[in-house]
Amino acid sequence: MTKRQQRFVEEYLIDLNATQAAIRAEYSIKNADKIGPGLIGKSRVKEAIEKALAARSRRTGITQDRVLNELAKVAFLNATDVINMDEAAVRCDANRDDTAAIASIKVKTIPTEAGNIVEREIKTYDKIKALELIGKHIGLFSDSLRLSGEVSVKIVDDIGGEENGEGQ
Repeated sequence: MTKRQQRFVEEYLIDLNATQAAIRAEYSIKNADKIGPGLIGKSRVKEAIEKALAARSRRTGITQDRVLNELAKVAFLNATDVINMDEAAVRCDANRDDTAAIASIKVKTIPTEAGNIVEREIKTYDKIKALELIGKHIGLFSDSLRLSGEVSVKIVDDIGGEENGEGQ
């Protein structure tokens, strides 16, 4: 693998965008949209990218399973398992996985003559977004329609003239 291809691999790891990686690796800007994907198709470059991604995953501890598990905590949260609705507070017996879905807790104390009024606001992460990301990962949603099968094509020439091929 050339030094430039190695640079492409390093740049590709930044955002996983082949075109931008080709530009940053100083390939032709004009042809980067073809060069980038072409480089990924080369077995040595592809292998180097896979090794680098695996090393990064080991180094950071971030894996597909870990990301999916974190998304699942948000997506499948039952709010009543975490929040005491009568007191608007986190339940004492809420487990760690359920509390991971909490984005923020705000407590505001308002002094009054009769005593303090305590307002609590508990926000969870976006459940719909988490479900959407999980659905995309497992191929539940598709932006395109894929058809497969065989199609026979019959070409009919009805432009020609009479028997000798000339019109009248």
